[in-house]
Amino acid sequence: MTLASEYSVADNRKMQAATIAKNKNILTIQHILGEEWDNIVAQFDGVVQEQLYIFAKNRWPSTKCEPILFLDKGEIIGAAMVLIQHLPLKLGSIAIIKWGPILKNHDDKLRQKNYEKCVTALINEYDKRRKIMLSILPRAFFGEKNYEYEYLLKRGFSKGGQLRFPNRYFVNLRLSDEEQRNSFTQKWRYHLRKSEKNGLLFEHAKAERLDEFDILYRQMNERKKFVDNSAYNVTIKQLMAIQNEKLRPELFFVKKQGEIVAGAIIFKAGECATYLYGATNEKALNLRAGYFLHWHIIRWLRDNCKAKYYDLGGTDGYQGLHQFKKGMVGAKGIISPVPPMANYSSHFFVRLLGNLAFFAREIMIKIRHILLAFRKDISQPDQKKTR
Repeated sequence: MTLASEYSVADNRKMQAATIAKNKNILTIQHILGEEWDNIVAQFDGVVQEQLYIFAKNRWPSTKCEPILFLDKGEIIGAAMVLIQHLPLKLGSIAIIKWGPILKNHDDKLRQKNYEKCVTALINEYDKRRKIMLSILPRAFFGEKNYEYEYLLKRGFSKGGQLRFPNRYFVNLRLSDEEQRNSFTQKWRYHLRKSEKNGLLFEHAKAERLDEFDILYRQMNERKKFVDNSAYNVTIKQLMAIQNEKLRPELFFVKKQGEIVAGAIIFKAGECATYLYGATNEKALNLRAGYFLHWHIIRWLRDNCKAKYYDLGGTDGYQGLHQFKKGMVGAKGIISPVPPMANYSSHFFVRLLGNLAFFAREIMIKIRHILLAFRKDISQPDQKKTR
């Protein structure tokens, strides 16, 4: 296995040393082997599954993974899983970062400053040195403003494409049981109380029981006629087999008289836990098993990990999911959009080719949505667009 970079570590260090000698505020960039990467970022407050090597190499196999660390005076402050996407006919490349760069410490008073330093280092490396368009998709921010996206625009990044339904739903995990229940909307509390009278059992399961969830998940998709655009089929087995317990997702079930009626897989590392996948059988709706499941997941995450928020993900355009997640977020949580892609290049030809590539991609996505809308054998989104 070679380093995921286009030059040697020795050459990299020589270049960095020369750069740092001129400007002591420039961060050092260190390229890391993919196999080492996941264990390093497991300690980061900002770690997310999209920034894991085991996830990225399977989710986006047509790209080249370049995991890099940012060091400030020899101390790691941030990291980025950079995906190098080559354009057709070898006309150029785009350096894509999804949900990054990520920071090691979110409690540090220098958090915003460190993010800005990481972005500057990325510009210096990919735009100035390698003449590659840089494309960053920041994560939805659980706050009033997304300072990361605002900084990217300030630095000269241009607005790119955005998800059709960009809102993400964040539950506040640092509440007592009473505070959490009071935060839920009245209707959500009503359904939760009903579920607690149905003789349901919550279970935290071992990763080895993934097959039981897999059966439930596939049966649900067939029953509800969902089009599965997720990374489930190409990443879930690898994620659940991770040796590092911090990174390995957690598996939960709800049972009724010994039968599994609902399940969920949760990524718990970092400051924000994430709902990856969920599944139910045909009995779950009447039992209100989804309410029971998430209530106990919220309590488990609060008591067993450091996460401050629980990211419920998006809705894929389904109004029922919007109402369910909005009710769970309640008064103490946050609904925040994933920002548009932010693209940067100071070179005209590179910027032109990159923009054309993204334009073509947007056209293909729109055509696909139009074609899917005519299909009668699948479930169709019914939520009003938020953009």
